[in-house]
Order: sequence, then C-alpha cells, then structure tokens
Amino acid sequence: MKNLLAIGLCLIGLTLFGQGEFQAFVHEQATQMEDKVIEWRRYLHEHPELSNREFETAAMVAKHLQALGMEVRTEVGLTGVVGILRGGKPGKTVALRADMDGLPVTERVDIPFASKVTTTFLGQETGVMHACGHDTHVAMLMGAAEILAGMKADVPGTVVFIFQPAEEGAPPGEEGGAELMVKEGVLKEPAVDAIFGIHINSKTPVGEVRFKPGGALAAVNRLVIRVKGKQTHGSTPWTGVDPVTVSAQIILGLQTIVSRQTELTKEAAVISIGKITGGVRSNIIPEEVEMIGTIRTLDPEMQREIHERIRRTVTHIAEASGATAEVEIEKGYPVTYNDPELTRAMGKTMQAVAGVDNVVLTRARTGAEDFSFYAEEIPGLFVFLGGMPAGQDPAEAAPHHTPDFYIDESGLQLGVELYTNFALDYLLLMND
Repeated sequence: MKNLLAIGLCLIGLTLFGQGEFQAFVHEQATQMEDKVIEWRRYLHEHPELSNREFETAAMVAKHLQALGMEVRTEVGLTGVVGILRGGKPGKTVALRADMDGLPVTERVDIPFASKVTTTFLGQETGVMHACGHDTHVAMLMGAAEILAGMKADVPGTVVFIFQPAEEGAPPGEEGGAELMVKEGVLKEPAVDAIFGIHINSKTPVGEVRFKPGGALAAVNRLVIRVKGKQTHGSTPWTGVDPVTVSAQIILGLQTIVSRQTELTKEAAVISIGKITGGVRSNIIPEEVEMIGTIRTLDPEMQREIHERIRRTVTHIAEASGATAEVEIEKGYPVTYNDPELTRAMGKTMQAVAGVDNVVLTRARTGAEDFSFYAEEIPGLFVFLGGMPAGQDPAEAAPHHTPDFYIDESGLQLGVELYTNFALDYLLLMND
C-alpha cells in the first residue's frame, strides 16, 4: 500500500507539505470540543431515524446552526437542513455535506448508547440503527460548523453546511436524498463552487484518510427481472414452462456478463441478485418468478454495455426455454467522481491534517453514494475516514449495514479537522 501511495502522489502531483494558515488553530479548537462531538454522536446513535423521517435529527441540527448565528433553511429535500455561513471576507462558496439517516437494522453492539429504537419497515418489525456511521458524519460536521462560525470574520468566502436525509434511499414512492436536494436548489443561492464529503469506515484504522481521484464509488442500478412461464403440476413439468429453472439459468448467465464479457482490467463491475420470489407450494410450478438485484459499475460506457448485455442475456435465455422475461433497470445513483484537480489541491490538506503516512491512495469501491449527485453538478471530493480501533484486523471488523457495525470515536476529531480545513484551504486557494 505504501508503494501504491507513492505512485499515487506522483500521478496526481501531491507535495509533502501542508497548506493553509489555520490548521494549528483548527486543531486546538477540535481538541477542545472532542468530548462535545462524541456526546452529539452518542445521542444521535441512540436515537436513529430512517430515511425521510429524520425529524428529531434535523431539529437538533437546525437548533445548533441557529445558535451559531447562521442563516438556516429547513425542510430542504423533505427533512434536510442547510446552514449558510457568510464569512467576513469576500471569496468563493464551498459546501460541506453530512448524511443523517439510519437503517432498518437491529443493533447487537454492547455499548451503553446502543439503539433500542424499533419500527415497522416495509411491513416488517425491525430495529433502527446507525449501521453506516451517519451519526458520526452529523456530529463531525456540527463540530466543524462551530469552529468555522467562531472564526467567521476570517473566513474568506461562504460555507454551506448540508445535512442531508435519505442517503440510503427514499422509501418506495417517495423522492429524497442528494438528488432531491439538488433539484430543490441546495447548490444555488448562494451558488456553490465545490463540495466536500467524508464517510467513516469501520475497516480503515483510526487516523487514516483514504481517497481516489476520478471514479471512487460505483454507479448503482436496481435490477428487476420478471420471468413468465406456464403454470403446471410439479409432477409433470413437461406440460408447462418452468420459470424457476429459467430464472436459475438467467442468474448463471448474468455472472458470465461480468466474468467473460466485461473488461475488468479497466474497472470493476458487479451484478448480484438479492431476492427471488415465485410459487406457493412444493408441487406447483408457478407461472411467474420475480428477481431483484443490483448492478454496480465504475465507468459510464461499461455501464451502458452491461445494461444492454443484461437485457439480451435475460430475454434470450427465457426464449430458449419457451418463457418470456421483462427487464427493468432503474436509474439509481451515478458514479461518485472525485474531481482530479480538486483532489490534487486538497491532497496537501489531507497530508497536513492527518500526516503524510496516514493519507492512503485507495482503489475504487463497488459501494455507492448519492454524494455523486452533487459531484455531477460541481467539482467534488469524497474521502474515507478511519473508524476501526488501532490494531484490529480489518477482516474481523464488522462491515457497514450489519448489526455488529462499530466505530471507534477517537477518530472523530480528525473528521472535524478535515471538514474545517477542506473549507478553509479551498477558499484560501481560490482567493490566491
């Protein structure tokens, strides 16, 4: 990984020294407020809310921003909160974003502030948990907002704080998330010139910051396939057309699109089927089977080709067995793209704040993030912050979206400093 970092530094032209004149002051302020940030995080963790239902979280954020003297807009993108800090000096406008929603996951972590919240989600009783670290994102950005508000007279431009709902996806039949906030003008009035986002990671050691120029996270598309056959008795399958076996052949066929038809040395791609529904009892071959899955791609041209191959593969396999098939590929999130020039410029900031050895060039991931909607409109940079306890084996750390997901809170101060210095250094560079 150290060799990879060295190559990456050479490729994007980073230098091994810091930038910005406020880093020591920001560090001092972040150190003083570390306990407060952790307290915020614990409260949020204990009181998670699902996508588009972040009412109490939004109220807490709005109250904090108003107390800091900011212009505050609420109910942006349904439950989103936007704070606007107009600095004492003229300059560009930069945005910092944190997502607020929890997940329908029942927590298993043995901590005093574990979530006990329960709800009904899509007809099923479930717990609610911050199983992706959005509680830490909110707390860190609240901390950065407090530091920046305290030095308002010296801020050379405007900072927009975006507290976003529904990053995990709006409930069925609703709009939400970054796409809706962009649609409602969150990047306008004032017009934002660049945006930064941070995501904590349970498998990255505390103290590390990981980044990748260009395509960093995958585009995601929801895939729905409906295979229609001819219902018959299970004892005489030749008298009907079995959509179950056709579906099994389709699943295998989809995997050859990735393994045999896609240029994986260019970028990674994934096609996964996560749910299959069909039939009512053992001795009835059903008329229809529905499959639901996800498609992950990191290159727009590869995305287009894979979508075409999915439609062709599914329909031809079905036809070969006398069945028919419908393919629906939903829009989803685009690739999360880190602007190379912005990444290069902020590389110095990351190194100065985290230390050169703790800034790691990483490979693209097939996870997805709706931060991508902001980065489609303006230059953006999205980085990963370490949340794994020092010395832990990453293979043993619980993944995101699981009941055992755990974050070491000692990494939150670095997140506060990153948010703050991203904003200040960008504004300073744009004024040079």
